Amino acid sequence: MPSIAIVGAGPQMGLAIARTFGSQGFDVALISRNRDKLDDLVGKLEAEGVNAAAFPADVLDRAGLTEALQDAAATFGGIEVLEYSPVGTFGITALTAPTGTEPSHVEFEMNFQLYGAIAATRAVLPAMREAGAGTLLYTTGAGSIWPDPRVANVNAAAAALRNWAMNLHKELADAGTGVQAAHVGIDSSIGVSVIPGVEAARPEQITPLYWDLHTTRRDRAELVFKL
Repeated sequence: MPSIAIVGAGPQMGLAIARTFGSQGFDVALISRNRDKLDDLVGKLEAEGVNAAAFPADVLDRAGLTEALQDAAATFGGIEVLEYSPVGTFGITALTAPTGTEPSHVEFEMNFQLYGAIAATRAVLPAMREAGAGTLLYTTGAGSIWPDPRVANVNAAAAALRNWAMNLHKELADAGTGVQAAHVGIDSSIGVSVIPGVEAARPEQITPLYWDLHTTRRDRAELVFKL
């Protein structure tokens, strides 16, 4: 069975991505901090006939994240798809305008978004390159493409992740590795609107982009969802 590791996605998007790939026969490894929430998602997926397992890890703990991905690969016999989309938590993630941004505001987001993505990639990419196949998908809000001053610090780190992912796509494609890397930009809130003027989308409207990048649009370095 092929398998997908979903790292850090919020419950709505994580479940929707898991269902999209699980319905196509994928085993699902769910990785985030909260064991109880993971177990709840695993229970929902298994009730729907999807083979899933929880691997708790904090993306800020790069050694722990690497170990979780290694455990997932051992459990499922490898990881064919990595999806990385850590979601900040209100009260932990500070949202700052450009003039109110301190270096620490961006430093936290860089650790959370870019550095976690690099650690996750290093954990799974060598096996993908050896197999000559695999998919690496990185999700951000569309502020990585079209900046929003209300969330300037988050946008800065998201833009860094987008840039890195698109460079990774080019490197892997030019080398003929058979491994796809791509960025998914989401230009909407998910489930409910959290930023004034930004319309909310259902997760099920977004997840076909991930399947397309894994299957039919492997030449693309980026797809953007926009209502």
